[in-house]
Amino acid sequence: MSVRLHPLGRFQGTVYMDQLEITKNGVTDISNSAETPTSYSLSQNYPNPFNPSTIISYSLPTNSLVRLVIYDLLGREVKTLINSEKNSGTYQVQWNGDNNFGSKVASGTYIYMIRSGDFNQARKLILLK
Repeated sequence: MSVRLHPLGRFQGTVYMDQLEITKNGVTDISNSAETPTSYSLSQNYPNPFNPSTIISYSLPTNSLVRLVIYDLLGREVKTLINSEKNSGTYQVQWNGDNNFGSKVASGTYIYMIRSGDFNQARKLILLK
């Protein structure tokens, strides 16, 4: 005899079974394909050079406040992409070449920098129109 209950179903009453046998199915382990990173990292944007948008990836080994900002070569802030608490994991953020006011920026070289806890790293990206 085989009995399966639907997870959303409701059962009322009493069930009596003689010769009940419980067996283990073939599942022995659950693998987690999205493993937690072991270190902070900031990847090179892709594509680079880009037009009209690019993807920036980063990894966090622990929950922390993350600030990811785009700067021009004079050190002026162009766009704040992230300024919030994030859980550990790997993330991607897209930048479409606009500034904090929504205006498109000029072609050129820009620096993107991540700050999270004691981790700071910067990389260069190029916008071509």
